[in-house]
Amino acid sequence: MNKEELIKENFLKKEQNYSKYATKSSDAIRLKEEKGDMRPAFFHDIDRIIHKLSYSRYMDKTQVFSECENDHISHRMIHVQLVSKTARTIGRALNLNEDLIEAIALAHDIGHTPMGHTGEKILDEICREDFNGSFAHNVQGVNYYMNLTNTNLTIQTLDGIMCHNGELVSEIYEPVKKSKEEFLQEFQAAFKDAKKSRKYRPMTLEGCVVRISDIIGYVGRDIEDAIILGKIKREDIPSSITSVLGSTNREIMNTVILDIINNSLDKPYIKISKEVFEALFALKDFNYHHIYKHSLTTDEYDRYRQGMRKIYQMYLLDIKNNNLDSVIFKDFLSHQTSNYLEKTKDEQKVVDFIAGMTDDYFIKQIS
Repeated sequence: MNKEELIKENFLKKEQNYSKYATKSSDAIRLKEEKGDMRPAFFHDIDRIIHKLSYSRYMDKTQVFSECENDHISHRMIHVQLVSKTARTIGRALNLNEDLIEAIALAHDIGHTPMGHTGEKILDEICREDFNGSFAHNVQGVNYYMNLTNTNLTIQTLDGIMCHNGELVSEIYEPVKKSKEEFLQEFQAAFKDAKKSRKYRPMTLEGCVVRISDIIGYVGRDIEDAIILGKIKREDIPSSITSVLGSTNREIMNTVILDIINNSLDKPYIKISKEVFEALFALKDFNYHHIYKHSLTTDEYDRYRQGMRKIYQMYLLDIKNNNLDSVIFKDFLSHQTSNYLEKTKDEQKVVDFIAGMTDDYFIKQIS
């Protein structure tokens, strides 16, 4: 046995203690076969994700509050780190594959637009109106790794990204087995109509852990941000919720994480108790009506909507006219493969470019 084989064997020893429901490195499937690497497959995925330039752009992408002059308010980077830590905590307690969990968690929001869910909504409107397409950040994340960058992540990681759907709360999360072909079929269907991905379930228990951890990672932290900005007061949260979950991010996270672990250990699913599920659902609803609906003024929303529509049409015209001086050529298309340039419709190229923008870059383009 050479040194690389010995190192890989040491990497894999911990898998001997995994739950029988965990995903092993030997289960990993890639779109394209590769020669062996001393790193386990999902561990290798993590490296590929964090070394992509897109990972750096998390630092300047909206979580909830845009153009906020307060360094303590969360950006997308903080959110993905919180999701990763939360999911790995649950995964370690349940003896699951932490490498796969971390890979999914760190990549799950890579498809997010500038200006958060507002930007996502506007870009979806543009897609549906202009070329009968659609847009959702979870589907765009898979598109980014598969088609824009040919990153060749494992199917399990890509599936976890596509199925994370952190906006949907369930009492139980149970994986469904999929082949590579079935995953690709789901992706192609969702790429044409992103709403279909809302019904998808992850193919691994690790993907299920990330899906619930996405909610845990934002629901309490968004409250803390809103309190800092004076949007709400802590005492505004109904006592029917705080009596179950607590009122601070720390208390909420601790309550939900422990509840999941206690209800999911040695089970083929991830489960939340009825009491905690109902309180978490109510808290998410509270956040929607008291935070998310009021995170932007009407003037701010109109500015982003008009601006995104304006630059979409401008970049599309630049492509049609082969305007090589345009930023879409200089900052985006010049870095794409010939396969992408030849097979991707012009409208989708513009959508892909806008989706990858940071908040600052987007604001400069619409100003």
